[in-house]
Amino acid sequence: MTGESGPAPLIVTAELPEDLFSWANQLRTEHFPPERNYLKAHVTLFHALPPSCEPEVRDCIAAIVRDNPPVPARLCGIMKLGKGTALKLESREMIAIWEELRDRFHGLLTPQDEHKPRLHVTIQNKVSLEEAKALQARLGPQVQPRDFAFAGLALHYYRGGPWELVKRWRFRG
Repeated sequence: MTGESGPAPLIVTAELPEDLFSWANQLRTEHFPPERNYLKAHVTLFHALPPSCEPEVRDCIAAIVRDNPPVPARLCGIMKLGKGTALKLESREMIAIWEELRDRFHGLLTPQDEHKPRLHVTIQNKVSLEEAKALQARLGPQVQPRDFAFAGLALHYYRGGPWELVKRWRFRG
């Protein structure tokens, strides 16, 4: 099973609830350099699983969402990304799901995907350090910590820029 342009690395993301997604996506639209903003707001768990394991990835995700209710998480505030800005998220339960997938696909992961993710939504990237600091100073007081629940998981093909959605799964355990 491959996408329209043949085999491509697989990206696994955690799905935000609609209200948080809409807000984060609006921030991304406002602050991400438009010439590089070809993705919507997202939380990446894995950046590049091999295309050869797609059937197994699909089966694993389907089992995880079947067995888990929406996953508790917290929006903590702003995260500094050097020349960018993100919304900082925390979720022990989502990290446990990441660990389950990491263990399942051990030996197939890139060095980046072997390391525990810092959960976040990038809203600005590849700008000057001054621009990033200015946005962080402006948004910092406006971003109120709050609890939410991840709605599901999604699988995408990496196409060198824009991603191609494979499928979304909703938590229902």
